Amino acid sequence: MHDPLNVADLLRDELHQLTESGYDTSSAHRDHLAIAADDVVGQERLFAQLGDLSRLPDWSFEEPDDLEMIEDSRGGGAETAAAPDAERIRGSWLGRAVGCNLGKPLEDGDHWTPGHIRRYLELGHAYPLRDYVPLLQPMPAEFRLKDNWPETTKGRIDGSARDDDIDYSILGLHLLERHGSSLTTEHVAEAWLAFLPYSRIFTAERASYVNLLHGIPVRDVGGHRNPYREWIGALIRGDAFGWAHPGQPFTAARAAYTDAVLSHRGNGIYGEMWAAALVASALDSDDAAEVIRRSVAVVPPRSRLAESITAVMSMHDEGLDWHTALSEIRQRYGHYSWVHTVNNAAAITAGLLWSGNDFATAVGNTVQAGWDTDSNGATVGSVMGALFGPAAIPARFSDPLRDFTRSAVFGYDNSSLSGLAARTFAMSSTRA
Repeated sequence: MHDPLNVADLLRDELHQLTESGYDTSSAHRDHLAIAADDVVGQERLFAQLGDLSRLPDWSFEEPDDLEMIEDSRGGGAETAAAPDAERIRGSWLGRAVGCNLGKPLEDGDHWTPGHIRRYLELGHAYPLRDYVPLLQPMPAEFRLKDNWPETTKGRIDGSARDDDIDYSILGLHLLERHGSSLTTEHVAEAWLAFLPYSRIFTAERASYVNLLHGIPVRDVGGHRNPYREWIGALIRGDAFGWAHPGQPFTAARAAYTDAVLSHRGNGIYGEMWAAALVASALDSDDAAEVIRRSVAVVPPRSRLAESITAVMSMHDEGLDWHTALSEIRQRYGHYSWVHTVNNAAAITAGLLWSGNDFATAVGNTVQAGWDTDSNGATVGSVMGALFGPAAIPARFSDPLRDFTRSAVFGYDNSSLSGLAARTFAMSSTRA
């Protein structure tokens, strides 16, 4: 599934992407149904024709890809750089690792719906989720944990498991240490090829990796044969740019754009800009709701991402309880892939707003919301750790990680979390 080297996957997923983006795909869908499953030539021909489709006249969103147009669409905002805080940065690294490991056993949004997650947790006397996911023994036939369960379920964790949600934070730190404010998208592309194994990246990143290997110009990589360009892969890469710019969400977002545009377009780009702004704001705040209000300002206001975030903010302002809000979110945004940016951003927003500024509630509720559970848990954990520091992360979460993480980034396996945080603080301090 979602293999950029398989034209059948590309065609199917591009049709979904275009439909979600307001294009008239009715005739293309009919043509797709008429092509035999083994007709690669016919599939390639139809895929090439999709670029000629037009948007429906009632499409009301404005979603530019160019940085200048993004900034023009939303204007700027007042921001004051905050002094880097070593403990908040350490809390953010630790919170990211905790949230990632918490969500990893349930990372299959088609299987692990909120109702399915609740049934599982209730059988394990672990609902609501406020600790690592338990392993049911014997495992009921209706449930299927991810194959990482031996290293991510309660009582079996020994260090932070390898995951792309951690790998990209490590690589982002590496890039900023090496290039600082001179970082270019070309630098990002070079680092991917040098430091990331192909089999450990997915969807938009994998498609972009293939494009790089085929010599596609860096400026075109994210938009070429890449139906995953609005999925969540860029959002999970934003933390390092927030760490580099505490208190400066607009500056953090601008820096994150340089990374995001390699592999994403539209809402995929905005997702990473928003994530960077979340972390930058959290490093200079003590309230999750304020962080959401500050960070959404970096997103083009007439985009689907802005619509989803502000819709969840309205639900919270209207006093909806958590379960009602989650049901509404799933109803509104459930048509997207479970690894799309728009719906997962709504889940992240809800996890933060209904947290009561409590770490366990924030990450637990976020994972229970389903979809991309490890990515969302990681982002929410990072924000909460940045807000309140490592002392606010219960020992039942932090102790099993033993202050180290596995990583597929070349040269960074078995890195110390506190060591990564110290390097991040030093990097951020040089930019202050």
